[in-house]
Amino acid sequence: MQNPSPAEMPELRSDGRPAARWPLMLETEGWPDYALIDSGHGRKLERYGRYRIVRPEEQALWTPRLSEAEWDNADAVFTGAKDEDSDGRWRYKKPIGETWPMAWKLPRETGDNEIRFLGRFTAFRHVGFFPEQEMHWAWFARLCKQATRRPKVLNLFGYTGIASFVAALSGAEVTHVDASKKAIGWARENQTMSGIADLPVRWIVDDAMKFVQREVRRGSRYDGIILDPPKFGRGPNGEVWDIFEKLPEMMRLCRQLLADDALFLCLSAYSIRASFMAVHELSAEALRGLPGTLESGELLLREEGGGRVLSTSLFSRWSRGS
Repeated sequence: MQNPSPAEMPELRSDGRPAARWPLMLETEGWPDYALIDSGHGRKLERYGRYRIVRPEEQALWTPRLSEAEWDNADAVFTGAKDEDSDGRWRYKKPIGETWPMAWKLPRETGDNEIRFLGRFTAFRHVGFFPEQEMHWAWFARLCKQATRRPKVLNLFGYTGIASFVAALSGAEVTHVDASKKAIGWARENQTMSGIADLPVRWIVDDAMKFVQREVRRGSRYDGIILDPPKFGRGPNGEVWDIFEKLPEMMRLCRQLLADDALFLCLSAYSIRASFMAVHELSAEALRGLPGTLESGELLLREEGGGRVLSTSLFSRWSRGS
C-alpha cells in the first residue's frame, strides 16, 4: 500500500472548513489473497484467493498486456450485465462453489490480527468485498487503535462486514447497518469464519437514512462513521436511495451524529459520474466547524508487478489528526 506524504499535497483552509488535502490517490498493489493481474478492452483479470476472475471494467480503455490465452484460462468470467446494477451471469471453466475463503491482515501496529471471510460470486458482478478499500481499512484501524477510549463506530451500507470487523478488532464498538438481510447474513458468516463472534458488533437490518434520522432524534453520538453507499438501492420496505438526491442530507445527519471529539468519517462513492471534488466539497460543507483534515481523491488498484493503475472509486475522509 502506498500513501503520499502530506507534504506533497496542498493545505487549504477557508470559512471554518477542515484543512484540505487533495488530490490524494490511495493505491493498493494487492496482498497474498488478491491481485489485479491485467486489465484492458473494458475488462479486468484479478486473482481472488485460489481463483482467477474476469469482470467488466468500463474504465480499462487500454490494451491488455497478457495474451488472450491467459485471459481464457480464468476460472470464472462475468458476462451479460449492461452496467454495475444489472444482473448478469458467471461462466465457469469447471464447476466450482459459490464461495471461497479469503484473508486480510490488519496493520502490524494495530495487533497481530487477520480477518478471514468468504469471496462470493453474486449476480451483480461483485464478489462480496472491494479490495481497494484496504486503504481505508488500514487508516481507520490505526485511528481506532490510537484512541484513548473505546470508540463507537457506525458503519452505514455495511455490506458483508469487513470494515466492521477491522474497526472492532482495532478496539471499536461497532453498529453495522445494511438494508439487505441477505448481506447481513453473509456478514455473520464472515464473523463466524474469522472466529470473532465475541466482537462488539451490533447488526441492524434497516434503511440507512431512516436509521440515521432516528439516531439524530435519539441524540446518539459516534466517534467514527463509515459510509460506502451504492449509486442506487432500495431499503427493506421499498425506500429508494439515489446517491445524488440523498447523499447531501445523509452527510448533514452524519455530522450531527459525530461526537464533539470524534475521530473520523470515511465516505466512498462507486460507479457515479462525478469528480472526487464533488464529494470533497459536499463533505467540506457538511463538516464545517470540525478541526482536523479532510482528504479527498480516488482509490486505485495497480496491476501486479508495477503495471498500470486502475481507478475504482472516489472518496472523501476526515480525521481529527493531521
